[in-house]
Amino acid sequence: MPNPTDAPESPPAVMAFNAADPSGAAGLAADQAVCAAVGCHALPVTTSIWVRDTAEIFDIVEIEADAVIEQARAVLEDVELASWKVGFLGSVEVVSAVAELLADYSQVPLVTYVGNLQAFDESQAEEYIKAMQELVLPQTRVLCGNITALTQFLFPDVEREDPPTPEALMHQAQGMGVQYLLVTGILVPENHVENLLLSPRRQLLRERFEMFDAGFSGAGDTLSAAVAALLGTGAKLDRAVHEGLEFLDQTLDFAYRPGMGHLVPDRFFWAQTSPDDDDSISPVGLQ
Repeated sequence: MPNPTDAPESPPAVMAFNAADPSGAAGLAADQAVCAAVGCHALPVTTSIWVRDTAEIFDIVEIEADAVIEQARAVLEDVELASWKVGFLGSVEVVSAVAELLADYSQVPLVTYVGNLQAFDESQAEEYIKAMQELVLPQTRVLCGNITALTQFLFPDVEREDPPTPEALMHQAQGMGVQYLLVTGILVPENHVENLLLSPRRQLLRERFEMFDAGFSGAGDTLSAAVAALLGTGAKLDRAVHEGLEFLDQTLDFAYRPGMGHLVPDRFFWAQTSPDDDDSISPVGLQ
């Protein structure tokens, strides 16, 4: 029989705080798939449960904050952590509890993803955003989201005709303690979108991709999980973001429609090609 002591070295472990998604499109389903695809081991902590299909979220089932922290602490006492990601935390109480836990591991890089808060009513969204701004953003190395979601999140009380510039978003995020900002979905001419990585002082990375004429569920979770996982492998930030964006673009190229709603990114697109094919694709992080 094989000797357990001869087992290969474990891949980097990435803890993801996110909602359970029964559609398999976003949330923890996306985080786990992405971590596996780029060669990491996911530690998924369920913060809430979405009642949803591939088109929309109908309801949120909350989980008590103590139960969320018990999940995380149990595995943190057993597994060494390389990085983590914060997605949807579900409630203000869970935001507070998770922020307290994050502070105990301040040396571990954190990627925070800002998604759509459509399942919240207006007052819930305001309270949730305020808690995230005050408790989680000061501990965030990379804040990630599309320009629309980031505008709502960073300027919730400001009404404007035009969205703020990425630089204005970075300035606002910096004031809340964020070190770096990854802004996606910036519309540019000729049917393209740009994605920018910014520091408080300068633009670190600009990448342009052709815009897809389709709706996707789980794209933001895919990108943010990829960046968190790649940081966990030891990649430098600009490299992690570059490879994360390339990975996202490929997952969208190979996206499929499991139901009647949005397309779902194929995080294992590289497994669809034959090893004998000259154009075969290697998973990000394993090249």
